[in-house]
Amino acid sequence: MPRMTTAEATVDALLRHGIDTLFALPGVHNDHLFDAVHATAGRLRALHPRHEQTSAYMALGAALATGRPQAYAAVPGPGILNTASALLTAYGTGAPVLAIAGQIPSDAIDRGWGHLHELPDQLGLLRHMVKWAARIPSAAEAPGLVAEAMRAALSGRTGPVALECAIDIWGRPGQAIPVAPLPPFRPEPDPDAVTQAAKLLGAAERPIIIAGGGALDAGPELLAVAELLQAPVVTYRRGRGAVPTAHPLAAALPVGQRLWPQADAVLGVGTRLHFAQSVWGTDPDLKIVRIDIDAEEISRFRRPDAAVQADAAAGLRALLAALPAHNRVRPPREDVAAAQAWFAARMARQEPQMGFLRALRAALPEDGVVVEDVTQVGFCGRLAFPVAGPRRYISPGYQDNLGWGYGAALGVQAALPDRAVVAVCGDGGFMYQAQELATAMRHGLPVVAVVFDDNAFGNVRRIQAEHFGNRLIASDLANPDFFAFARSFGANAFRAGDAASLEAALREALAARAPALVHVKVGEMPSPWDMLSPRRVRGHEGWRPSMP
Repeated sequence: MPRMTTAEATVDALLRHGIDTLFALPGVHNDHLFDAVHATAGRLRALHPRHEQTSAYMALGAALATGRPQAYAAVPGPGILNTASALLTAYGTGAPVLAIAGQIPSDAIDRGWGHLHELPDQLGLLRHMVKWAARIPSAAEAPGLVAEAMRAALSGRTGPVALECAIDIWGRPGQAIPVAPLPPFRPEPDPDAVTQAAKLLGAAERPIIIAGGGALDAGPELLAVAELLQAPVVTYRRGRGAVPTAHPLAAALPVGQRLWPQADAVLGVGTRLHFAQSVWGTDPDLKIVRIDIDAEEISRFRRPDAAVQADAAAGLRALLAALPAHNRVRPPREDVAAAQAWFAARMARQEPQMGFLRALRAALPEDGVVVEDVTQVGFCGRLAFPVAGPRRYISPGYQDNLGWGYGAALGVQAALPDRAVVAVCGDGGFMYQAQELATAMRHGLPVVAVVFDDNAFGNVRRIQAEHFGNRLIASDLANPDFFAFARSFGANAFRAGDAASLEAALREALAARAPALVHVKVGEMPSPWDMLSPRRVRGHEGWRPSMP
């Protein structure tokens, strides 16, 4: 049996599971881990940012862009807590991120002795934010625990996992037998459930499909089912690109809300169906069909009329095979066309945001990747930015955490070095990780950050103005000269004042294949919140669905 340290056994296991990058800052608790990474001679790349939060956001961005597991490491206590917002977002977005946490000496864990970076019940805290977590006790057990972690990350609904290891255990030698990757759990569609789903959907006159992030790898199957049913496919944030947004049946969230009152069946694929069921409203006349790999998710808001527990692609393939025997003939959906026209007219008034998005689309290659931060232009982007394929529009999902975007974009670029990557940021959010321009320069990551600068937390300021009598507090900002700031790191810098100059700057920045910042000075923008705020359009407050 090979003899190696616990750190060496862990690194060997990561490589055997296809992990080629460790996003991490060094620190004394993880010294042996970094030494083991060094010994791989570049087979496992160590990519270090300037803050622990960014190491986790980079792993998150890489996981969302590829769908494959990614890993980061941090020292215990303050280090791992600095990564918590990214880890929580990985949980919310189903991103297979492995957090590797250092730990204090093994004989002192949870004893309150005041060791450097001690955090009471660190493993318990991690278990609140991940699917699965464990402590590595020895070199012998490291390969098996890495394999279990990877299987947990990829089984059912994908998501983050965590391993921690004590400072004295990392360097302790032992005999370690490599463990091959373990097959993740993927349930096969139940034929009876598929038949029931096909009957309900096939009989519907005005079906609608809502697809989330769980459908991103099932695009062809999703579109085939939509065309069979003549059903619009509604996506928002995480699901954008599952169906090309240029397709006539691809619909934004407000279109779905507009069609919801008359829908007689809904197919939810890889989505929580949160807005539709908990806000838009349901009633007994609406048949609900779910395809989801997570059994718990299927009945979260209301017991569905039919449910297929399966991976989205497998479930949709089974549905495709069953639908023709039960599907009615439907004329072209005039209601869908009318709702699409209404939405296009409404968004045409959303300027200057839509002009900026058109400029971005014109400058960015079709396979380029946009990472939206929580910003005024991003709010419109999640509704109307054209996306031709999956994982090309990266969103934080329901966590919607301000300031995540630039670090996540660096991770996307590290995972997809040949693709163009643009981070759409506001001045408030960009400053959360602005120092990571240094990381972009150090590691040659040619992300282009577009910073829309209104000297405020603009959305907060609008809410205070419109709903709190213009009593403004803690919303105005003092910003640096963003052009000079970027240049001080050696990054390319550009200024733009309108859509045309933004497009020109983006083309130049992307062509240079170097880290860059485009500063766009803006004023107050019109609110998109009538499009983003869901409201009840069906059922009534007193009616309650049957619950599981």
